[in-house]
Amino acid sequence: QVHLVESGGGLVQAGGSLRLSCAVSGRIFSRYDMGWFRQAPGKEREFVGRISWSGGTYYADSVKGRFTISRDNAKNTVYLQMNSLKPEDTAVYYCAADPPPYTGSYYRYDYWGQGTQVTVSS
Repeated sequence: QVHLVESGGGLVQAGGSLRLSCAVSGRIFSRYDMGWFRQAPGKEREFVGRISWSGGTYYADSVKGRFTISRDNAKNTVYLQMNSLKPEDTAVYYCAADPPPYTGSYYRYDYWGQGTQVTVSS
């Protein structure tokens, strides 16, 4: 079983920054592909980005150039650095894990955290 716990959410003014963390249990975290998603009130869950086990990243167009995903395998943690935040970034942010043998999709993950709220005020 894999458990994920997000942290670092909060209230920030537009133009500000936040860094979310996702602590992951699991014996082979270094082999997990990891994703970040978000869900705003009344909207469907939206893909934000992902980092592969080898460190490759891929982002949604809406966050490209503003958000950065990184990982620290020694700490079993993945990060989402969010800069130049906008009110439309307000959502609950979720991290997700895709361990081997992998789903084969950037958008499908087997394990999910409980989410952390990010609110961006204008």
